[in-house]
Amino acid sequence: MIKKFNYYLLFLLFLLITSCSFDKKTGIWDGIEEDKRKIDELRKDRKRISNTVTVFSSKSYVSEEIPPKKKIILTQPKRNSSWEMSGFNLQNNVGHNYISGFSNRFLKKRVSKNKFLRSEEIAPILISNNYIYITNDRGSIYKVNFNGSIIWKKNIYKKLYKKLYKKLSFAIYKDNLFVADNMGFIYSLDLSSGEPQWIKNHGIPLKSQLKIFNDKIFVVNQDNRLLSLSVKNGIKIWDIRSISSYIKSQSLLSISISKFGDLVFLNSSGDLNRVNADTGNLIWTLNAKDLSFSHDTDFFESSNIVIDEKSIIFSTSSSVYSYDLLSGYLNWSKNVNSKSNPIIDGNYVFLVTKDGFFLNLDKLTGEVIWSTNILPSLDKGWKIPFEREKSETVVTGFTLGSGKLYITTFNGFLIICSASTGKVESFKRIAFVNTYSPVISNDSLFVLTKTFKLFGFN
Repeated sequence: MIKKFNYYLLFLLFLLITSCSFDKKTGIWDGIEEDKRKIDELRKDRKRISNTVTVFSSKSYVSEEIPPKKKIILTQPKRNSSWEMSGFNLQNNVGHNYISGFSNRFLKKRVSKNKFLRSEEIAPILISNNYIYITNDRGSIYKVNFNGSIIWKKNIYKKLYKKLYKKLSFAIYKDNLFVADNMGFIYSLDLSSGEPQWIKNHGIPLKSQLKIFNDKIFVVNQDNRLLSLSVKNGIKIWDIRSISSYIKSQSLLSISISKFGDLVFLNSSGDLNRVNADTGNLIWTLNAKDLSFSHDTDFFESSNIVIDEKSIIFSTSSSVYSYDLLSGYLNWSKNVNSKSNPIIDGNYVFLVTKDGFFLNLDKLTGEVIWSTNILPSLDKGWKIPFEREKSETVVTGFTLGSGKLYITTFNGFLIICSASTGKVESFKRIAFVNTYSPVISNDSLFVLTKTFKLFGFN
C-alpha cells in the first residue's frame, strides 16, 4: 500500500513540474542558459513527435455514395480581396467565394524551401492589398507580389534558435503582421517593411490559431491556457487555465470568435469552451472527447471551429458536431471520419472524410444530403496505376468557389467537384508532394506546396 502511495506521490509531483511555466521574463534574448535548456527540451519534443505513429482506431460510418436527396441551391459567391488570418475570418467561416475561372495559371514560383523532412503543417497563405504572405518551417516569413517576386523576407530568430523546427501561426491586423510560434515567441512585424515592432517570449510553446479582436491577441499555449495579449506590446491582459493534457497536441488548436465577442476554443483534452473575449469570463465548458472517442487509443484532433449565426460546427477524427453557441447544447452529431474544416453555405455543411468521401450535410439536422467518393475518378483518369498513389491520396484541404469545390491532396492533386452534386468534374496534378489547403482571393485560387511552389489560377 505504501509503495503504491509513493508511486502516486511521484506522479503528482511530475504533473506539477510539467505544468509549470518555463520562463517569467518578457525580455526576448535574456537568459542564454535558460534559452539553451528550452532548446534542448524542444529538440527532445521534436524527436518524440517525429517518432510518433498516429493510429486512428475509430471508423467512419459514412462510407457509401448517396445520390442527392434534393435540389441544392447555393448562395451567390462573394468577392473578397483579402485573406488575413487562418480560417479566413474570426469565425473560420470561409463560405462561398467568387473565382473567375481556373484555366489560366498566372503564377508558378518557388519562393523558398522547407528544411525539415516532416513538416506536419504550415501556416496558411495570407493575402492583403495584392500581396501574399507565407512562412516556412525555419521561421522565415515572405512578402510576395502576384508575380512571385519577393518584396521582403524576415527571420527574427538568433543563431541559438536557427536550427530548430518552427511552426508559426499568424494574422494581419491594422497594418501589422502578428506571429506566434511553437517555442513561445510572439511578435509583431510592420506589414510594409517587415521590421519587428516588438517581440515577447512567453516561455511555453504557443499551439493554436492566432485571432485578434478589439485590439487583443488570442492564442492557446501548450498547457491549454488561453492567453489574451495586447496588440501594442504583447503583454498579457488575462488568461484562462483549462485542464492540461499529458499528450501535447501536434496540430494547431482552433479558436473562433463570434461577431458579438463570444470566443470558443478547443483544447488538447477535448474541452470545448465559450469565453467572453473582453473580460475573459468563462461562460460554459463541455467535453467533446467523451462523445467522439470510442477507443482509448485515439488521439484528439479536430478541424477549425466554425461559428455560423448561433451554431458551432467542427469535425473530429470520428464525428462532426453542431452545438448551440448560447447554451452549449448539442444540436446534432454525425459519425464521420473527418478532420477537414467544414465549409458552410446557407443551409449546407460541406466536408470530406479521411476515406475520400465528400459530404453535404443539412446544417439544421445533420442529415446527409449527398455523399460521393472522389478517388475512383482519379483511378480512371490518371496514367500511373492508381494503387501506387492511393495510399497517399489524402485530402489536405478544400474551398468553395463559384459553385465548385477545389480540393487539394497530400500527393499534389487538385480536384474540382460540383458543389451541387459532389461529382468530380476534372482534376490535374500540380505537384508530386503535399499540397496545402487552397485559398480564394482577388477572384483567383492560390495553392502552396511543401516544396514552397506557389501557384495562382484564374
